[in-house]
Order: sequence, then C-alpha cells, then structure tokens
Amino acid sequence: MAQDTDVSKSQRKREMHALQTLGENLVRLPSEQLARLDLPEILHEAIMQARSISQRGALRRQLQYVGRLMRDVDADRIRDQLQSAQTGSARDVAILHRAERWRERLLAEDAALSEFVSAFTAIDVQRLHTLLRNARRDRAAGRPLRAYRELFRFIRDILMIDEDATRPGSPG
Repeated sequence: MAQDTDVSKSQRKREMHALQTLGENLVRLPSEQLARLDLPEILHEAIMQARSISQRGALRRQLQYVGRLMRDVDADRIRDQLQSAQTGSARDVAILHRAERWRERLLAEDAALSEFVSAFTAIDVQRLHTLLRNARRDRAAGRPLRAYRELFRFIRDILMIDEDATRPGSPG
C-alpha cells in the first residue's frame, strides 16, 4: 500500500485515462494491424466486441472495460508494437510514392533508365526494358494500362527488396 501513497490520485487518474485512450486507439485500428499485435485473448475479444457495438452508452461502457483490461497488460509493449506497425505502414506508403515517381521518370526520360539500373544493380534489366516498351506502347495506343501497372509492381518490388536490404539488422 506504500506504493499507492507515492503516486498522487491525479497521477493515477491520468495513467488510467492514458490506458483508456490506448484501448480506444486499439478499437479504431484496422483489423489487419490489430491481428499483428500480441494481445491477451481477453483484451482482443473485448476490442472485437467494442467494434460491434453501435449504441453510445454501451460503447462507452465497453471502452471503459477495455481500459480496465489495459491495466493488467504491459501497455508500453503494446504502444511499441503499435508504433512499429504505424511506422511500417508509413514506410510502405513512402515506397509506393517512390515507385510511382520512378515509373513516371522511367517512362519520360531515357537517362532515368541508366540511373535506375546503377542504383539497383540486382534487377532483371531485360524485363525492365520489356515492361517499359510495353507500357509506352499501351499508353500511346490508348489501350488499357496493364503493362503500366506491371511496371509499377516491378519497380515497387525492387524498392521493397532494396529497403529490406538496407534496414539495420537485415542480412546483406
């Protein structure tokens, strides 16, 4: 009980509100990100139940229950997992934007091809040439942009492999 006197009632209240807010953030999290988190089963079930509730009062009570369950788990570990999941999705979006920029440059500038090949040496250059030729041909003929999308996927995959290889702790 001596530990309770070390922390003021206001501080305990702030901590409980922070846990409840974290629980609310977990309820709003997309299902695929929630599945990646290592949560106790009872907490996961409470979160899933909160998602299915539409009445305001019932939802508020369920969120309070989630907040109470959060007191029994390692909230810092969950925050870290949540942060890394959000960072990962931001990284994926950045890679998609880079792939889009590379695709447009490769289609517009011939010099961009040599720059791309020198920047990413472990690529199938012949396949890249074929995809570029087909994408340009489809675009000029006004046909559906199947090759254009294929080129994007090829570039995205190269960028993702490169990103994984340059990440700290990865082989290579």
